[in-house]
Amino acid sequence: MKYILILADGMADEPIEAINGLTPMEKANTPYIDALTKKSEIGLVSTIPEGMAPGSDTANLSVIGYDPKQYYTGRSPLEALSIGVPLEKEDISFRVNLVTLDEHTKFEDKTIIDHSSSEITTEESKVLLKDLKQAFETESYKFYPGTSYRHLMVWKKGQDVNITPPHDILGQKIGDYFPKNDDFIQMMKKSYDILKDHPINQERIKKGLNPANAMWLWGAGTKPMLDPFEEKFNKKGAMISAVDLLKGIAIGSQMEVIQVEGATGTLHTNYEGKVKAALETLNKGNDFVYIHIEAPDECGHQGNLEDKIQAIEWIDEKVVGPIVTVLDQKEEEYKIMILPDHPTPISLRTHTSNPVPYLIYNSTRKIDNTIPYSEKGGKESGKLIEEGHELMKYFIQ
Repeated sequence: MKYILILADGMADEPIEAINGLTPMEKANTPYIDALTKKSEIGLVSTIPEGMAPGSDTANLSVIGYDPKQYYTGRSPLEALSIGVPLEKEDISFRVNLVTLDEHTKFEDKTIIDHSSSEITTEESKVLLKDLKQAFETESYKFYPGTSYRHLMVWKKGQDVNITPPHDILGQKIGDYFPKNDDFIQMMKKSYDILKDHPINQERIKKGLNPANAMWLWGAGTKPMLDPFEEKFNKKGAMISAVDLLKGIAIGSQMEVIQVEGATGTLHTNYEGKVKAALETLNKGNDFVYIHIEAPDECGHQGNLEDKIQAIEWIDEKVVGPIVTVLDQKEEEYKIMILPDHPTPISLRTHTSNPVPYLIYNSTRKIDNTIPYSEKGGKESGKLIEEGHELMKYFIQ
């Protein structure tokens, strides 16, 4: 039996008036998912433990089968594992987002327009981070490049600083969310002076793209300790993702991390390459593969309804369809699970803690299902897995 988990990050949403009260999942044309739905189990799962923030970190830990209440030590340390950053027990790591601030005169009155700077390319952002590193790196503060707008700072023998994620305060005055740390405030403020007129940003503005004109520090955490996935579930697993967070979780749990050229974490990622890599790793002996697709979440943060619907349709057309077709042709015994990690509603442009719908298809079982795969369908099923980390065990068993 082979196990495939397709994680459509942030896919779940709320009813939207502009599309007649439907959600993007309901509006999207998804013939392959619809065909699977008729033969699948539909239900809801709570991926965010009560009292914890609805982040992709806690949510994906839950989905992979690790109780965030036991294993979560912060978001950025998981990304540090992916980047290869050495963390000591006393170190505190932070996510460094390259964000777009408006041009309001006073820094504290500025707002975050875009948490991803129009999904700036990794090549561009590394140049900008190099300049920030030159300005701010000391024996205490170390900077490391990541992917796109997502980078890392390590405070050697540092202290925890609670800072609101930038995607949670879009359009709000940043001064209301400054960290209680003068060094951090001054670094963030000076970063604007360094980046606002940078040649890369001037070129981006000419192209109609948002400039990456400041850094925002957040996501503090300490070195994580995850149990090996294979020991936990008796399955050899692999991770396919463009996002350092997911790669870090995989490295921490000793899953294989598969790099796919052209995987960007955006709407225009290499869907075909991810599918090819997934099928190849299953052929080579892995029992389980986790295919993470970031696009719906990014579209939700941008408030872009049209692109979010497109992302869901492409996941259906370019991921679900080809995988099911190949495995059926091979007459392979397999199970597929499709779900988001959390909702990212277009109206809010950030995450919520609401339960998300899951679909589980088993090629060896005959199910006659009439419940649609959607947020409403999940509720209609009457099935709710309240502890999200139990879902993986349920799926595999």
